Amino acid sequence: MSDAQRFREVITMLAPGTELRDGLDRVIKAHAGALVVLGYEDHIKRLCSDGFEIDVEFSATRLRELCKMDGAVIVDPDKWRIRRANVQLLPDPSIPTTESGMRHRTAHRVAVQTGNPVIAVSHSLRAISLYLDNKRYVLEDPETLLSRANLAISTLEKYRNRLNEVSSTLTSLEIDDLVTARDVALVVQRQEMVRRVGHEVSDQLIQLGEHGRLLKMQQAELMRGFAVNRSLLIRDYIPDGFSEEKVVDRLGGLDDSELLDLGLVARIMGVSGAGSEILETPMYPRGLRMLARIPRLPAHIVEEISRRWVTLSELLEVSAEELQEIEGVGPQRAQIIHDGLEQIVENSAFDRLR
Repeated sequence: MSDAQRFREVITMLAPGTELRDGLDRVIKAHAGALVVLGYEDHIKRLCSDGFEIDVEFSATRLRELCKMDGAVIVDPDKWRIRRANVQLLPDPSIPTTESGMRHRTAHRVAVQTGNPVIAVSHSLRAISLYLDNKRYVLEDPETLLSRANLAISTLEKYRNRLNEVSSTLTSLEIDDLVTARDVALVVQRQEMVRRVGHEVSDQLIQLGEHGRLLKMQQAELMRGFAVNRSLLIRDYIPDGFSEEKVVDRLGGLDDSELLDLGLVARIMGVSGAGSEILETPMYPRGLRMLARIPRLPAHIVEEISRRWVTLSELLEVSAEELQEIEGVGPQRAQIIHDGLEQIVENSAFDRLR
C-alpha cells in the first residue's frame, strides 16, 4: 500500500461523522487531552507500561471517559475495540522530534517507531493531530474543510469547462485533418490538470466524511466519463509500441511548471523533434474517440475498425457496405456507424457556426 493510500485509509477513519472522530471531538469539548494509538500488534504491546486491559467495544463516550486519565488509549481498528487505557508509552527516546509537549513528543516517536497511526489531542490548543510515520497532520474542523472543498469544486468546474472547449476544438481540427502536436498537447495538458484538481477534491471529500455527501455528487458529475475520454485520446495519438500506462505515469510525474511546457507534453506523447517546431508536427488520430461517441458500439468492434482504417480521415470516407466487412458488423450496425460519424461531422460544423 502506498503512503497516499495509507493516509486516505486512516483519514477516512477520522472523518467527521465517524465514531472515532465523534469521540475525539467529545474530548475537546470536555477540555481534555488525549493520546490514542490505532493498533494492538506485538510491537505496540512492547511499548506499553502500566495501565489496565479492558477489551471493550469502541464507542465515542467510552473514549471520552477513558481520556480523562493521563495515559494513552490503545484502540484495535480491525475489530474496533478499546484494548487498554491509562497506558504509559515508552518509545525509543533517541528518535528525533521537534514536538515540544510530552504528549505530542510521545505520539511522534511511537508513530515513527511502530509505523502505526497515533492521535494526539491538545487540550490547550483544542486541536487534533494525526501522526503517521514521520509526518504530522492537523485535522481541520468541518466548516473549514467544507469551505475549501467548495472552492476546489468550483476550480474543478472551471478546469473541466476549459477542457471541454479545447476538446471540442480538437474534434473540429480532426475532422478537417489539421491537427498538430500543439493541439493534442494542449488537450492532454488540460486533462492532467483536471485529474490533479479532481484528486485534490477527492482528498478533501475523504476528510469531510458524511459532511461532503452533496459535494461528492457534484464531483462525480464533473468527472463523469473523464477517465475513458483520457484513455481514448492518448491511445488515439501515441505511436505504435508506446504504452498508455507509461504515458500516464510520466504525465503524473511532471511538476506544475513542467506541465505548462507543451513541447515536453508532446514528447511524452511520442512526438519527435526539437525546439518549438515540435509543436507544429502534424498528427493523425486513429478515430477511437469518434467511434466511442456512437452509442452501444462494443469496444472490440471499435478496435477492429481502427485496425482496418488506421486514421480518422480514412474512416470518414468509409461506406456502410465496407463497414460490413468487419466481423460482428451487420447491415444495421454498419449503417448506424456510418450515420453516427456523419452526424458527428455535421454537429462539429454547426458548433463552429454558432
